[in-house]
Formats: sequence, C-alpha cells, structure tokens
Amino acid sequence: MRHLNVEDIDYLAIGAAVLGAGGGGDPYLGKLMAQQAIVEMGPVELIDADDVPDDDLVIPVAMMGAPAVMMEKLPNGSEPEAAFHAIEAFLGRKAYATISAEAGGLNSCIPVYAAARLGVPLVDGDGMGRAFPEIPMCSYNLAGTSASPMVCLDEKGNEVLIRTIDNPWVETISRSVTVAMGLCSMIGLYVMDGRTVKRSAIRGTLSLAVEIGRRIREAKEGGESPVDSVLALTRGATVFEGKLFDITRDLTTGFVRGRALFEGLAAFAGQVMTLDFQNEMLVAAVDGVPRAMVPDLITLLDRENSVPITTETLRYGQRAFVVAMPCADIWRTEEGLRLVGPRYFGYDYDYTPMEELVGEVDR
Repeated sequence: MRHLNVEDIDYLAIGAAVLGAGGGGDPYLGKLMAQQAIVEMGPVELIDADDVPDDDLVIPVAMMGAPAVMMEKLPNGSEPEAAFHAIEAFLGRKAYATISAEAGGLNSCIPVYAAARLGVPLVDGDGMGRAFPEIPMCSYNLAGTSASPMVCLDEKGNEVLIRTIDNPWVETISRSVTVAMGLCSMIGLYVMDGRTVKRSAIRGTLSLAVEIGRRIREAKEGGESPVDSVLALTRGATVFEGKLFDITRDLTTGFVRGRALFEGLAAFAGQVMTLDFQNEMLVAAVDGVPRAMVPDLITLLDRENSVPITTETLRYGQRAFVVAMPCADIWRTEEGLRLVGPRYFGYDYDYTPMEELVGEVDR
C-alpha cells in the first residue's frame, strides 16, 4: 500500500498520457482536479488488486466522448462522485474502491479525483494498459463482466442510467447519449467484485505511469534523453521523427477521428509518416508501410520538451518523436485481437507486433 500525493499527480499526468497512445484526454484538467482534491481531502490510498476483499465492489469512473470537446466544455467537478453514487444507489450497496477504466491521460486522473473526494482506495491497475476508444475494449469485458448498469452524466446535472443485454449495446446507446450531452460525458460502469478485479485488471499501470513521468522529469533535469529513458522502461522504440504538415479531424460521431501527416527529420528525412487515429493512435505507416499498429501503443513525444502529444492537441508545425511500445499480453491473444486488432478498425492486414516491425526497419 502507498499513497498518491500532489507531486505524484504531476508524474502521473505525464506518464498516463504516454500510455494513453494519444487518447484518454488531455491530462492537464484532470491533473488540476486530482491535485485540488488531494489538497482538500488528503493523499489517495493506492492499493493492489489483491487487497480488495473478494465480495466487495469496485466501480470504475471515467470520461467518455471526444477528448477535444472537454478542453472547452469543462466539468462542474461533481460528476465523478455523482456517477459513483448513482451506481451505488441503483445496486443498493456501497463500493469499496474505484479503479481506472483505461491508462489514459485524463482518464487516469479522474479516478484519483474520485477516490480523494469519496474517501475510498484506488486500485493500482486499469482495464486496458493503455487507452482504447470503445467501451467493450477492455480486460473487464474479456473476463465476462457486464458494462451495465452504466451511468452517463453531464455538467448540467443530466443523468442517464443504462441497462443493456450486452456490452456492444452499452457502447451503442451510451455513445448516442454522450453525443446528445455535447460529445462528452462522465461515466460509471463495469461494476466488479474483488474476485473479478483480481483476475481481470491489468496490474500496476498507475505506478508505471508515475514512474514514466518521474523518469521524463529527471532525465530532462539531468541533461539526458527523456525519450530513451521512457523506451528503456517500456521496451519501446522510436519509429519516426518528423514535423506535422497536415491534419484532418472529425468529432461528429463522439470520437476524435482523423489522420496526421509528418515529414521526416534527421535520419527520417525524405520520408512521410501517416498517422491514423480514433481518439487513440491506430496505425503509423512510413511511405505506406506500417511501422506500428494497434493494439501496440503509438505515442508522440514533443521533440523539444518530450511532453506527450494527445490527438486533440495535434497542431501544424509540431515536431515530434513517434514511439511504439508493446501492449499488454492480453491484447495479443486471438480473442484480444478480434476486439482491438487492426482488422476491427477496418485495416486490411493482420496484426504484426511492433518488435517485428521495428526489427524490419533495423535490418
């Protein structure tokens, strides 16, 4: 057991954005919310999944929708607590703890805020080991956990409780509700008992995010390469270095969908990288040849300050390192790839691990 303090949240926000693969929301707002809650309520108790009693409940809370919208459509601050309490009220039971739905920038900070405000422990883990765009794309779903009852709330006080026959229907209905709420909402879902958390959570992701953020900060202060420090910790590799010269985005479906084009710099001069995204980075291709693909993590690190760049903050002229990192083992299984592999997102090729694609470049 340990506790997350204000300084830890600085590191968490950076590291979670690295693990978010461009998604999970810009961490800045979530960081401020979490730090203010800790100042007011005290440090958050971070526990291992094994510390959750088998029969007690854990309720994940998160933001859903197009992360770009939340940069202007601010929450009122009560939504994470309200989502947690709405699920408790429906079930007629108090929950023991909360946990992250995904290891994304904003969505790793929201559960910290909720845990501080509610006075409950936070489980050190999540359901993805990264961020994915759709509700069923998590280890909780693969373990057979129902995403409903689910609640969606907005900053105005609207609250919608959703009960469905399966998790794909949760995605369909909650996406429509989220669009109606202005393209983003706060949610509570995937209620689990302690036994389910133990067998389904991807462990240690919050601790990993804090360590990534710490290494980036310490490497910068020590005059070392933050990128190299991150890649050594995550077993990743740089697949491109370039300048963004064109970008398209569409937010109308409740996602941030688009494509960014980078012209190569340094060793990659004369080459062009195409980066497709749906909230998260999906495929990075150099001159039409894939160099990294979902479910492996593709993350942009600013060339000047090594800060991770999320999809909603992509801007013309940005210079960045494009890095790839291996995903959690569960996503490389046949069942996992059916849910989050490149074919699910409409690409006409099978998944190839980033280690093999990077090896092809090195050869």
